Order: sequence, then structure tokens, then C-alpha cells
Amino acid sequence: MQSRYARALAAEFVGTFLLVFLAVGTAIFGISAIVGDNGAGPGSGVVGVAMAFGLVLLGIAYAFGPVSGAHVNPAVTLAMLLGRRLPASEAIGYWIVQFLGAIAAGAMLKLFVSSFGVTDYTGALGTNSYDNGAINMTGAFVLEALLTAAFVLVILLVTERVAAPGFAGLAIGFTLTLVHLVGIPLTGTSVNPARSFGPALFEGGTALSQVWLFILAPLAGAVIAVIVWMLTRADSEMPEAQVAGSERE
Repeated sequence: MQSRYARALAAEFVGTFLLVFLAVGTAIFGISAIVGDNGAGPGSGVVGVAMAFGLVLLGIAYAFGPVSGAHVNPAVTLAMLLGRRLPASEAIGYWIVQFLGAIAAGAMLKLFVSSFGVTDYTGALGTNSYDNGAINMTGAFVLEALLTAAFVLVILLVTERVAAPGFAGLAIGFTLTLVHLVGIPLTGTSVNPARSFGPALFEGGTALSQVWLFILAPLAGAVIAVIVWMLTRADSEMPEAQVAGSERE
């Protein structure tokens, strides 16, 4: 019989793959205002890509949340580890399969634009960047850390036992949409080291040389989120019946 942990690892791999392929794919396959050889048809644009990230994560949260917690993000896993909600032995496995899932998705995206006749409308396989005319390196680091801190803080708060049951996925998905609306025009928005590494590995060049920032800044943001969470979290000392009614399945 497959163990709980093995199922969790499988869920994290598949969930991360879906996040990167579907959401980053939305940018790669149609972020421009006009798509198609004849210039017809609206592209997804910044709002569409931001919504894609939020909607994909919303689905993943409800599909895989009961199995693995649906982290699909090394920064989220780090926060859960620091918050003592996940043991180190399991966190290491989560990190490995998250990066593997993102790499598999990056490979598939590369296959589409290199072998299937698909145009890459981002021009860089949906990778993140700094010193790009919109923001410098320091600004990118601060932005990614703050956006990740906001995103991860919401996750920590809405997945507590005292949070309203059934609504965590909505809050998480909407928050990811919001941080992408802020970050896409500046860095392309990472807030997820695996999401950045997978496409960068196959894009190479500048994207791969700059990916370190989009690994370290989200991890720094996760640490900030845990600190703020410890200061702002809801009181867990509730009547037993109320706590039981608020637990996630």
C-alpha cells in the first residue's frame, strides 16, 4: 500500500508541474496584446497571466491540499518547516520533487516552442529577470521578498486550525493573482524558486545567470512571513468544539 508520504510527494510533483506548465504557459503562448499570424485574437495580457496563476493554484489547492498541503513552492515548504508544521525529513523530499516538477514543466514548455511550431510570446520562456529596464537587482530582490512574504503569510494564516474551513484555497489563489498583478510588469513575478528555476534551466543565458535572485528572494520572503505570522496569528486557545469545527480535513 502506498504510504501517505509517497502520495504527498507525487502530489507535489504533479501540482508543481501543472502550476508551471499551465500558468507560465499562459504567458508563453499568448501574453501579447494580439496573437496569431494574421494579428487576430486577443492575447491574455498581464491580467490574464495573473489570473492563470491564481486559478491554477486554486484548483491545485483543492485537488491536492488534502494529500500534501499543496505547497508546490519551496518557499511555502520552508515556511511550514520554520513554523513547525512540517518535519525537516519531509520538507527535503518536498523540495526535491517541487524542483523536479518545475524542471519537467520547463522541458515541456521548451519542447512546444522549439519543436511544435509554437511562438514564445515572452521571448524568454516565461523566465524572470532584473536589470531589464523596469527594475534593478536590488529592487527586484526587495520586491520578490515582499511579494513572497505577503503570499506566504496569507497561506500560513488561512490554513491554521482556527481559520474558516473551506475557504483557504480561495484566499490563496486570489492572493497569488494579486502579487502577479504587481510583479509581472517588473520582474515577471517569481515568488516561487521552483517556478523560476524550471524555465530558466532551458532558456539559459541571462535567465539562468539571474535565477539565483528568484531563488533566494522568495526564501527570504518566507522567513519574513513566518516572523509576521508568529506575531499576528489567531489565538489557538479556542473551545475544543470550535477548534474541531475549524480544522481542515
